[in-house]
Amino acid sequence: MKKLITISIFLFFGTAVFAKTIHVDKQQNVKTIQQALLLAVDGDTVLVSAGYYHEQNIVINKSICLIGINHPVLDGDNKYEIISIKADGVVVDGFKIINSGVSSIEDYAGVKVYNSRYAVIRNNILDKTFFGVYIQFGFDCLIENNTINAYNKVEQESGNGIHCWKSDSLRILGNTITGHRDGIYFEFVKNSIIWRNVAEDNLRYGLHFMFSNDDAYICNVFKNNGAGVAVMFSKGLKMIHNYFEENWGDAAFGLLLKEISDGYIENNVFEKNTAGIFMEGASRIHMEKNVFKRNGWAMKIQASCMDVNVHNNNFESNTFDVGTNGNLVLNNFTNNYWDKYEGYDLNKDKLGDVPFRPVSMYAMIIEQNPPAMILFRSLMSTLLDKTEKVLPSLTPENLKDDHPLMKPMVL
Repeated sequence: MKKLITISIFLFFGTAVFAKTIHVDKQQNVKTIQQALLLAVDGDTVLVSAGYYHEQNIVINKSICLIGINHPVLDGDNKYEIISIKADGVVVDGFKIINSGVSSIEDYAGVKVYNSRYAVIRNNILDKTFFGVYIQFGFDCLIENNTINAYNKVEQESGNGIHCWKSDSLRILGNTITGHRDGIYFEFVKNSIIWRNVAEDNLRYGLHFMFSNDDAYICNVFKNNGAGVAVMFSKGLKMIHNYFEENWGDAAFGLLLKEISDGYIENNVFEKNTAGIFMEGASRIHMEKNVFKRNGWAMKIQASCMDVNVHNNNFESNTFDVGTNGNLVLNNFTNNYWDKYEGYDLNKDKLGDVPFRPVSMYAMIIEQNPPAMILFRSLMSTLLDKTEKVLPSLTPENLKDDHPLMKPMVL
């Protein structure tokens, strides 16, 4: 046993003692990154001085740290994948990575991780890359504080800013992504966190989830994308303190929930979206302390949803608060603030004494006949809603908040 401990200590400190730093500078002996990688062994650090480097595809197959000084530029000349990581424990820090190749067959990226663990990609600027950072079969990787920009005008010519596939325990922290197809894309990714990112002006989604379970996204901003966030065919998601803003368009939304279950949505802000949340086939979703403000539709919840609990949320200045496509209601609305509520509170418990029905008759008509939107704010639409309050006929009987708040919550 003592012998085993002695060998372990020797190996640990031996690696630390013999690890070296290799400097890459066009004025020194080692002029290229490729040359430095040939000289490096596991545990080494490669320091790259500022300058332009045209080195085709840089393949890292050793556990090294690749560090840029004053953001040296790695240029893929619009032909190549720029950095390919094929070893565990690789760090890529402090580069400007530009002009990757573009292909409809191969997924070229600024930085791509292949079947690796513990990769760290941080403090980089990725500009005009097809995919920005691409991880496949990654485990416990960190993507942090990168700025990822693209400038394509159509989805077919653009990849995703951060693309993750069949991975586990990823951390996507503090990145800014603009101009890509999707800002962040998860497919078959589990036990991961997306925190403090900004996805803005992307062509399709700010964030796109597919078949990804037990993940969390917290304190992110999704602004002015084709649509905000799409979460599909997933379960066990936590969505907390995010901001969904100005996602406008005929089929746009702040958040799409499609065929998901066991979700927790708390303290988010949905402002100036065509629809704040669109839900279809969602079940066992808990929504609390969210703000829906100045949206076209605050929430569209289809009849295929069940066990959705909407509790202690603020609905303010929305054109329509809630829309649905059927009369079957298997969801629960309680103790929310609705600025359209006209009830009273005789016992002064801060809860309305009469229920509020957030689905208007006019909203039901528009759901079935969209051209009827031309009558919006007309005398006809007002009369329809007033008549429905007196003699309910079209709106779902059970879709109501029995005890609405009289004043908005301070969130």
